[in-house]
Amino acid sequence: MRFTTLLLLTALLLFKSGFAQQAKETRRFQLKEVKQGVAVDATHFYVINNTSLTKHTKTDGRQVANWKDTTGLLKHLNSGVVLDGKLYCVHSNYPDVPMLSSIEIFDTGTLRHIGTHSFGLYPGSATWADFYRGFWWVAFANYSDKASAEGRDNRWTMLVKFSEKWERLESWVFPANVLQAFASKSSSGGTWGKDGLLYCTGHDKPELYVLKLPDRGSTLQYVKTIPTVSEGQAFAIDRSAKNKLVLYGITRHDNYVIVSEVE
Repeated sequence: MRFTTLLLLTALLLFKSGFAQQAKETRRFQLKEVKQGVAVDATHFYVINNTSLTKHTKTDGRQVANWKDTTGLLKHLNSGVVLDGKLYCVHSNYPDVPMLSSIEIFDTGTLRHIGTHSFGLYPGSATWADFYRGFWWVAFANYSDKASAEGRDNRWTMLVKFSEKWERLESWVFPANVLQAFASKSSSGGTWGKDGLLYCTGHDKPELYVLKLPDRGSTLQYVKTIPTVSEGQAFAIDRSAKNKLVLYGITRHDNYVIVSEVE
């Protein structure tokens, strides 16, 4: 009996050590529509939907600007990141095939569309992008369900490193345990942290997967999983928050933007 109890206690400690950190909610905003993701800067957050954007104050969630595609050229905005007064949104033609992707650029002040970069045909659907240490990093998703294309499943999901001028330099695949957590979908959100680690989400699980570049080979290295309040999809790290890790994420079923702090 004593030996069995010791084994159970050991197992419990090991389980808890695997989730030493977790995201604790600090506030939430329920808005009219929250379906794809959220981006954030020092004073505002930006809700991203398939063909529309809204800008909100961080203090009370009040909407101060909006944009909606009226051309019919855009179909599926996936995520966004704010850099130097510009909101870079990742777009794809999901679930159509062959897969097409682009980066759509907006002015954060007015949400006016000001630029675009087309990836065109690519072996995957672009879901998120970040600019880190002078390079662009873009995730190209593949799926293991009805959205699979050209004979690929989610094992073909990859992180691609580009130069500032969009020249492809290197790429990596995701580790097997993270792909299993994504299944049958893929990576919906991602960004680099101040600690030099890569933070990623899947499609719907309330989890944040922490990865790093390998010192050899072509597979990203798994570091840990952080339980979250928000449920997958595109999220953002609030880089204006000093000495703490603050996340902006969403829950799609009830249209909330959730702010949380990793402790």
